[in-house]
Amino acid sequence: MLTLASKLKRDDGVRGPRASNPASDSTRRVSVRDKLLVKEVAELEANLPCTCKVNFSDPNKLHYFQLTVIPDEGYYQGGKFQFEIEVPDAYNMVPPKVKCLTRIWHPNITETGEICLSLLREHSIDGTGWAPTRTLK
Repeated sequence: MLTLASKLKRDDGVRGPRASNPASDSTRRVSVRDKLLVKEVAELEANLPCTCKVNFSDPNKLHYFQLTVIPDEGYYQGGKFQFEIEVPDAYNMVPPKVKCLTRIWHPNITETGEICLSLLREHSIDGTGWAPTRTLK
């Protein structure tokens, strides 16, 4: 969320354009995943429908959050479904890991909450698997 974004800006400002101490650079290095997540989480929160809500248990850990979906139409209307989303270090080359925390009968969700979608697989037979051009949105 905004906490990590402001922290990244503050760290860049303190360090300056060129750091003279390479040891301090390696301890402050921000991963590509975290830089992408700052941008993508802001976009995600701005474009979420009113039936969805994102919850970050720790605002400094954008790579782990929960999504709550409360459908207002269809078969699952009135239900409240929680999903746990974990973004691995190799993101955007590999897909995020998504697990359904709410017990539900759905053809693409196992009893343990594992989601079976080709979009969330690195390699899929039908060619619609994860691609580095995809985002959390």
